[in-house]
Amino acid sequence: MQRLEEIKFNKMPSGFKCKEYMDSNIKKIVYQGVEGAYSHIVTQTLFPDADTENVNTFEDAINSVLNGEASYCVVPIENSSAGIVTDIFDLLLKKDVVIVAEYDLHISHCLLGIKGAKFSDIKRVYSHPQALMQCASYLKEHPEWSQISLLNTAVSAKKVKNEGKIEQAAIASELSAKLYNLDILDRGINRNSNNTTRFVVLSKEKIFSKNSNKLSLILELPHEKGMLYNILGIFVLNGLNLVKIESRPIPEKTFEYRFFIDVEANLNSENVSNVLEILSEKVPFLKILGNYCSNN
Repeated sequence: MQRLEEIKFNKMPSGFKCKEYMDSNIKKIVYQGVEGAYSHIVTQTLFPDADTENVNTFEDAINSVLNGEASYCVVPIENSSAGIVTDIFDLLLKKDVVIVAEYDLHISHCLLGIKGAKFSDIKRVYSHPQALMQCASYLKEHPEWSQISLLNTAVSAKKVKNEGKIEQAAIASELSAKLYNLDILDRGINRNSNNTTRFVVLSKEKIFSKNSNKLSLILELPHEKGMLYNILGIFVLNGLNLVKIESRPIPEKTFEYRFFIDVEANLNSENVSNVLEILSEKVPFLKILGNYCSNN
């Protein structure tokens, strides 16, 4: 392998530019779900004065950014208990958007029912698949309840409210209970008291700041012995700290994987330029997902 210190690559990755602040001329912020969703809570926290719009799917949210209807969208990307949101990782691969910010939200799920409902009434529980996984231990204690997945936690709460059936419950936020006038039958039902979801803000403008300290990448590796070890060594030898590596299968290639990597780094760094130059020569596919400020 060529000596890393001999490789100099000072060009900015295509399309990326350094900006001190995110655009203050915000058209609209889009999130998936309905009012009361955790994405809605994060959107209100990060953009309290912006116009917001809710859409049905994650892809709808991203497309709103790509077609210029919205400046940014807010989506969940992983949970500390249930792992990655696979739909988001797959969309980041195929959509031309980048991560410009992240936000960690502590999640405390509630069991919600219509006014007057009791535990003994419940037969069906609705929620997002991630929320059901996060509450798996709690739900296991109630095997008589059917678990039904819906697009969103708040959508589940809204369904329970609109249908008004005493045997139906939703796993959602306390805000959803207030918005849809539901009773909270139980609080904090997730198995992990430190349950946290990482959200990201997506933009079609490839921007980062001089303070950005987390770099997210997707790469595919040649199907060769020791290749992952060699690729990870490139980061180590350039003094870059990997904080996350996640694999996803490549559907069209049997038992081959692409890797999502988070690194403590800034695109203006010479070490990062060196790494990107080497990777561009070594791997068949490389995509920069964004360079932004870490919550930590």
